[in-house]
Amino acid sequence: MAGETGSGDSGRRARLTRQFTPLRRKLKVPVWADIGLRVAAAFALVMFVALIHWFDREGLVDNHDGQVSFLDVFYFTMISITTTGFGDIAPVSDRARFIEAVIVTPIRFAVIFIFVGAAYNFVIKHSWEKWRMARIQAKLADHYVVLGYGISGSEAVAELIARGTAPSRIVVMDPDKERLEQAEAIGCNVIEGDATRDESLISVRIAEARAVLVSAGRDDASILIVLTVRHLAPNVPISVVVRAADNELLAKQAGADNVINPVRFTGLLLAGSAQGAHVADYLTDLASISGRVHLVERPVLPEEIGKSLDQLDTGGRGLRVYRNGGITGFWEDEAGALQEGDVIVEIRPTRPSDIAA
Repeated sequence: MAGETGSGDSGRRARLTRQFTPLRRKLKVPVWADIGLRVAAAFALVMFVALIHWFDREGLVDNHDGQVSFLDVFYFTMISITTTGFGDIAPVSDRARFIEAVIVTPIRFAVIFIFVGAAYNFVIKHSWEKWRMARIQAKLADHYVVLGYGISGSEAVAELIARGTAPSRIVVMDPDKERLEQAEAIGCNVIEGDATRDESLISVRIAEARAVLVSAGRDDASILIVLTVRHLAPNVPISVVVRAADNELLAKQAGADNVINPVRFTGLLLAGSAQGAHVADYLTDLASISGRVHLVERPVLPEEIGKSLDQLDTGGRGLRVYRNGGITGFWEDEAGALQEGDVIVEIRPTRPSDIAA
């Protein structure tokens, strides 16, 4: 996916922060580098203690030959830090014992914690996290998959959460680690990968997804992703962002159910604002759950069958009816009697309960 720079409203997403185990946990440094740093830190502490013992070697006694060489000092340092304590070399002066109690003992604990921490991170924690990630992936179903976490993708995720979708039901795939960290910070499942590859999409159980949102930053990449998703998930709804008008038809032919052109939408807002001061404001209001009103698409309710589009039980104002592949406006005669299987688009006032806390 091509790089789509920028980020959404960070303040808005900060209010949505929750914790959830990501599909793949990212390390700040490679495993080999982290191990090297831990070993180097432990070695530095050991050498520091060895130097202290060397300068205070007069406070030590060797019960074997009476002579304390540097090798004896290093040997004593190692058995002291590891708490082996054979007793062949021992501190006898008050200063040597004070050094052991005040300096060496804290360093001993530090070295132990370094290696215990390494064992936890690289054995216990790694195995536990791997098991948990596998469990999460195995149970993924009815989730939202967002392919690309640039400006459009991040705003889409924020809007989904604002509309009441739990972050644990959102999977974000992107090749950029920094963007994945942003998505992970608000509680989404994240996975670093190429969305044009079958194995990447299979790993997030694309066929069991509720919907797929594609925003790769480039039209050619987005269309290729749509083709790949449609190949793996024939029945999953796909929405895609394209920026060139002549690519909208290609995106539809690739299998997208909804094609959003932000350039065209911006033009509509500009043209609307030229015709009136409040048209653009109202269009923006409709698009977001945070406005005073919002658009809702839903199937007709059983108790609404036979009623007209202006008699919806939800209290909203019906605008359109989608029936058998056709579109009926509220002013047309066909909207006078709703039928089973109809899909309705209505305007509803936004209530506090509609917005996620």
